[in-house]
Amino acid sequence: MPIVSDINTYLSNYILVFLLVGVGLWFTIKTRFVQVRCFGEGMRKTFGNLRLFGKKHDSGMSSFQALATAIAAQIGTGNIVGASGAILVGGPGAIFWMWVIAFFGMATIYAEATLAVKTRKIDENGNVQGGPVYYIRTAFKGRFGKALAGFFAVAIILALGFMGCMVQSNSIGSTAETAFGIPAWVMGVVLVLICAIIFIGGVKRLASVTEKIVPVMACIFILGAIIVIIARIKYIPETFGMIFRYAFQPQAILGGTLGFAIKEAISQGAKRGLFSNEAGMGSTPHAHAQANVKDPHDQGVVAMIGVFIDTFIVLTLNAIVIISTLYTQDGPLAGGYTGAAAETLTKTNLAQTAFGTVFGETFGSIFVAVCLFFFAFSTILSWNLFGKINANYLFGRKSVEASTLVYTIIAIAFIFVGTVVSNDFVWELTDMFNNIMVIPNALALFALTGLVVGMVKKRKAAD
Repeated sequence: MPIVSDINTYLSNYILVFLLVGVGLWFTIKTRFVQVRCFGEGMRKTFGNLRLFGKKHDSGMSSFQALATAIAAQIGTGNIVGASGAILVGGPGAIFWMWVIAFFGMATIYAEATLAVKTRKIDENGNVQGGPVYYIRTAFKGRFGKALAGFFAVAIILALGFMGCMVQSNSIGSTAETAFGIPAWVMGVVLVLICAIIFIGGVKRLASVTEKIVPVMACIFILGAIIVIIARIKYIPETFGMIFRYAFQPQAILGGTLGFAIKEAISQGAKRGLFSNEAGMGSTPHAHAQANVKDPHDQGVVAMIGVFIDTFIVLTLNAIVIISTLYTQDGPLAGGYTGAAAETLTKTNLAQTAFGTVFGETFGSIFVAVCLFFFAFSTILSWNLFGKINANYLFGRKSVEASTLVYTIIAIAFIFVGTVVSNDFVWELTDMFNNIMVIPNALALFALTGLVVGMVKKRKAAD
């Protein structure tokens, strides 16, 4: 729909970039580069006591389970399909801008996670309730805070709980059809059945699934990407050269004027970067709020590692595979977007084509389809949880059980529909609601700067 596309273009080009970079730069300065100073601490807290089978808790999740749930949301189609779309539209230089967004985003997500833990509530049944709606209400009192929190809750239910899950199931359906010839609607039925079983099990079952799926799926994809990179090792210097060169001279591959090409590269990097690592969007704080930690700072530094793994490892490896196989000297897009290759390669099949140059067309498609299934499936699980928390915030005062049931039925319907509708339309709708979510979340983050900085200083004094 043209109106949805126009709204997305305006938001991503004129609002989203400034908000994302602005809030990330703001917290980077205010916390004195917490993403650099506390990076080692975050790695130790994340992997120092790593267990595949986490300790069970009466409520909430372990710190690692919370991170796994957050990473499950972050590592999804944004890393494969989203990154592919960013490269196709913004050129290889879009990856540079994704890195920039992610670096500052690590400070943003530190603020989000610490605030989520600090402002979370425990209901009468012992369930943890936390996320942006709670720190928005802390930042803004009275009717304005209530209205802003309600606006965010509606946006995230539509963006992630409904539309976002459509994107994930859409990608699963299309890649499975390409790789295995399985009709998309059949994958939709299978997906719905599996998701329904996990949704019914609640937070504990979801945490148990994500803590097992996330490490395994990430390792499989990383191993496959490393094999391709080794096979294309002589093109790796050229690949990184293109990422940096086309970040500032994208017109050389995109065509058009320098100003237009730069705008495309930056906006694609910002838009797809947001969809990939979700820093500043207000989604992953729901997972981090569930963490059984005493000090909010502890989960804040763990949250930063989630962005690092998502963008600087998984997404970057996928980008290197695509650029080193398709954009280098012997690649079909080496001369720019001309000829038959440019007409047949899309964001949906770009990664499959790239892996296929080394693994062979059939196995390359299968490998990406399998990885994408687990990436997108785990994202559906996490996004469903985030949407459910906000649905219960809005409608669960009288009966949480009834609110959860209605929300789950609607969400499952969207998951199935996503497998059989137009890919581009689904992406446009999701982008629009993702962009809208950023605004109330960013306002609350700015308003609570003092609280975040206070927690950083308190931890430093304790150390």
